Amino acid sequence: MLKIAHNITDVKTGGIALRGVRKRYGGAVAVDGVSLDISPGEFVSLLGPSGSGKTTTLMMIAGFETPDTGQILLDGKDITRLPPHRRELGIIFQNYALFPHMTVADNVAYPLRMRRMPKAEVKSRVDRVLEQVQLGALADRYPHQMSGGQQQRVAIARALVFDPPVLLLDEPLGALDKKLRQHLRAEIKALHKEVGKTMIYVTHDQEEALAMSDRVAVMHEGRIRQASSPRDIYSRPAELFVASFVGEANLIPVKLKGGVAYSPDGARLEATQWDGDDAEAMLCVRPEHVRLKLAGVGAAPGLHGAVVDSTFVGDATVIECETSSGLRLTSKVLNQPGNPVPSVGSSCVLSWAQTDATILTQ
Repeated sequence: MLKIAHNITDVKTGGIALRGVRKRYGGAVAVDGVSLDISPGEFVSLLGPSGSGKTTTLMMIAGFETPDTGQILLDGKDITRLPPHRRELGIIFQNYALFPHMTVADNVAYPLRMRRMPKAEVKSRVDRVLEQVQLGALADRYPHQMSGGQQQRVAIARALVFDPPVLLLDEPLGALDKKLRQHLRAEIKALHKEVGKTMIYVTHDQEEALAMSDRVAVMHEGRIRQASSPRDIYSRPAELFVASFVGEANLIPVKLKGGVAYSPDGARLEATQWDGDDAEAMLCVRPEHVRLKLAGVGAAPGLHGAVVDSTFVGDATVIECETSSGLRLTSKVLNQPGNPVPSVGSSCVLSWAQTDATILTQ
């Protein structure tokens, strides 16, 4: 696990604020009026599909792109028009951007030499940070002589060596295999806890974002659709896109009457309280919250249907059902004693707890 020394100062810095940031490329809007406050020391992930605007947003914070309109503030200071080298932000790219002709030590020293730091101070800082990321013995190697995980540690060391207030990470695990991604994901999370620096992390991997972040900002079509804790993003999505993009979701068309949700065939469905006007909406319930009981065997009220498919996935079995109105719903049943798995063709009743269903109107 990475071991990083705490910042030299105890003063909390690294607060980032975006104020109505907008960026166009020709006729296409890449980022559309994004506003977001990131507290000093917070780990925030920008999550979204390709083309959602997350990387463009990060590049504007870094200074490699300039907003057409809006402001970017660092600790209350407007840095919107400052060049990258004057922002003093640490940046880690997906390909690590290491210089192939330089040794590990020289790669890490590069930011300090660009700042014309004295040689003795450069050596002291480089030696210290390489020991902290457990690469002290590899200081004289070249990037091509190292594994992907080791190269990522070099990139982290180079980003940390000049003690920046903010680290920007642009899909830094994207080029690694799944097992190594999971290992380094844990290391980055531990690093954040250790150094307490603000981290802004771009990813399209929802599992990565949920596992690492204090908050997740879900982006789509250049806008932030929801910015909240990982638990709220998953359990209380604010709109249809967030519900469908983050995790698996059953989306059931419902009619809202008097604060109650009704299915297409008129069945009353459990859902969080609705205080708005009568309307048509969607009810979102995650597969692991859908309970299945065989019809006529003490089943609670719910949607009646039949099992049409069953897939074993190791720790659970994913069961697909079709309701009497033709709606397809998915349930995930843990493979453990006391959780019988209905066979294909069985008639069943699907239900869930009121607190596990969210009403979405957009």
